[in-house]
Order: sequence, then C-alpha cells, then structure tokens
Amino acid sequence: MTARLVLASRNQGKVAELRRILAADPALAGVRLLDADELGLPDVNETGATFADNALLKARSAVGACGLPCIADDSGLEVAALDGDPGVRSARYAGAHGDDDANLALVLQRMRGVTDRTARFVCVAALVAPDGGEWTAQGTVDGTLTETPRGKNGFGYDPIFQPAGQRQTTAEMTAPAKDVISHRSRALRATLPAVRRLLADQLLGDQSSPPMSTA
Repeated sequence: MTARLVLASRNQGKVAELRRILAADPALAGVRLLDADELGLPDVNETGATFADNALLKARSAVGACGLPCIADDSGLEVAALDGDPGVRSARYAGAHGDDDANLALVLQRMRGVTDRTARFVCVAALVAPDGGEWTAQGTVDGTLTETPRGKNGFGYDPIFQPAGQRQTTAEMTAPAKDVISHRSRALRATLPAVRRLLADQLLGDQSSPPMSTA
C-alpha cells in the first residue's frame, strides 16, 4: 500500500514547492502526495491571529474532510518599517485573497522613499494526523526589499525580496537554489521527522485495513 500525504493548499506555486521539498527526502520516496484540488477540499477562512493558527486551521479542516494525514502552511512577509505588515494578511493585503500583483504593488507603494527596507519571510508548517496528533515548525529568512520587482520565478512577494547575502531576489533564483534557503523549506524540513513517523505508522495500519476511498 502506498503511503499518502495531503498538501492542504490550492496555491499551485506553493504546492509545487512543497512537492519539491518533500521529494528531496529519500525517506519519502514513493509517498503519494495529494493536494486540495485533487481531493476537492473545502476552502478555509484564515481567521487566525498567527501563522501557526492559520496553518493548523487549514490542516485540521483538510484532515476532517479526507481522513488522511495533512500538512499545511501559512506564510507571509514581515516588513520592519511597516510594523510587521503585511504579516498574517500577506495573501490578502490589498483586499482580494491571492492577488499577488496587487499585494506586491501595495507594499512597494507604502515603502516608497523608506530607507529601512529590512524584512523577513516567515512560514509555519503544520502536520495533523487523523488521530488528532499535531506538529508545527517555523522557518524564517531575513532580507531586504528591492525598490522594483525582479525575476519571474516564484510567487507572492518573491520578486521584491532579496535574502541576506544574496544578489538575487527569490524570484530570480532557480527553484533548487531557493529551496536551500527558503522559509518554507526550513519549516517543512523541521516537520520531516514527524512526517516519516506518521507515514510509517500509516503503512503499518494499512496492512490490516482496506484502502481508503480517497486513494
């Protein structure tokens, strides 16, 4: 029986990144990765006050809908000169959820003429098991904001975020280079020991249980 793990997101840029990071772990070779679109998971209102709150909301909702182990993340950009904004509102900073261009433009507008351009990306990954077990981990990457967007890779605020010690924005980096330093990869990798244990338990349980209908 193939182990299954659900990536509880409809953001295909994020799903692709999660798949790459997980696929790089030899211990997870052969694991079937499903996403929210494949399973028709319900949308979740991100009403939490923190990244951890929202990541857990999404992962819990997904587990309740599909009965499989689910991993979700919530992430965003924190800008020092904007008192930590956009923060947990990063995906809806300009109003509409997921409008990357509008969100990015609003940050640049509010940063016009500001000399302190320090910022950081923050990600919290949450893993939730069908039996109620929960694990969270946070990853961050410090950097600065450019004055204009650069690069076509990535998504969200990647075109204006230049990680500390790098000459490129995260939208100019190749996917493998970004995965080495990104906030999402750091958070997700910190959950991998729990993911491995959970999927090993799933395989042991499947030896005496019929396949689930979501397979």
